[in-house]
Amino acid sequence: MKWYNQPKKWSGDAKELTMTVDPKTDYWRITHYDFIRDSGPFYYQELAGNFEASVKVTGNYEELFHQAGLMVRIDNENWIKTGIEYVDGVQNVSAVVTRGVSDWSVVPRNDSPKSIWLKLLRKGDYVQIQYSFDNKDFKMLRLAYFPPKVNAQIGMVAAAPGKKSFSVVFQDFTVTPIK
Repeated sequence: MKWYNQPKKWSGDAKELTMTVDPKTDYWRITHYDFIRDSGPFYYQELAGNFEASVKVTGNYEELFHQAGLMVRIDNENWIKTGIEYVDGVQNVSAVVTRGVSDWSVVPRNDSPKSIWLKLLRKGDYVQIQYSFDNKDFKMLRLAYFPPKVNAQIGMVAAAPGKKSFSVVFQDFTVTPIK
């Protein structure tokens, strides 16, 4: 596993990774805000072909746009991130699909679950994202185009676009090649 934008404070590995997410970090391209950000901590591995990745995420979200989850990435213009994003005091299950410009979708959660389990399937020309709050009942969040036959980075991502840092724990990150 490798770091892209390694945070100042972190410990662990793919089994259990704890980090303090540095402030003024984010991933976004142009849409609505007219800026480009490519600065969040991303702990990843690179592979070719089809795979399924999964992880449990537990974050101490406090400030607008605090976020943590999974990311699949080719480069700074082609990536998908998913997880929890904190907006107006509410945890949202979130997905951002970026192909040159970013597109954001959310499912608000007023119950502020302690943890979320995420699954990201890359197969052929698409990525499918599923989420669960009990690691049993998974719901589909997003199905999106993702360029096929290109190596991709897959891993754990977080961001704190504002002035405050926050802590997050990722557990049981796995990537399984599939046919």
